[in-house]
Amino acid sequence: MADDGDSSSGPVDASGGQGAADESDGFGLGAMLLNIGILVVVAAACVAAYRRWGRRLVANAAQGDQASALPKMRRRDFTLEQLREYDGLQSPRILMAVNMKVFDVTSGKKFYGKDGPYGIFAARDASRGLATFCLEKDALRDEYDDLSDLSAVQMESVREWEMQFMADHPCQLEVSSFP
Repeated sequence: MADDGDSSSGPVDASGGQGAADESDGFGLGAMLLNIGILVVVAAACVAAYRRWGRRLVANAAQGDQASALPKMRRRDFTLEQLREYDGLQSPRILMAVNMKVFDVTSGKKFYGKDGPYGIFAARDASRGLATFCLEKDALRDEYDDLSDLSAVQMESVREWEMQFMADHPCQLEVSSFP
């Protein structure tokens, strides 16, 4: 007898083809709950990350905005006495000198401000401290320092620091000398 497609030779599904769907609904609900759980954990991690780092980024951006809001300084020569007022406390601007050049480091307030790791250099000639890698106040001089007692290697270090500041602080002031 020929099969004309009208009869079925296998078992008949009395549920209307819903048997397989009933089995996957249990798994589908579990998978959906698992996905929701994972989503909640990821959202909580994002909130925690924002609380930890996001606020710092906003604060740092505000600090950078404060530095950019200051009017641009005109080129001028500074005495060491005049330089001392730009320590971030007496004035909102922070300046420091390296190898007879004055740099505006206000944007790096967290480094060069009062409590920063290089705060000792704010409003001072930092050449000797950078050359000798010394962060002690005694290493810096309050009067003009010609650096003549430094070795050739130390003087090269001062020049390298100067180049680094020129690259990192494009808002630098023009060459200023200490009369």
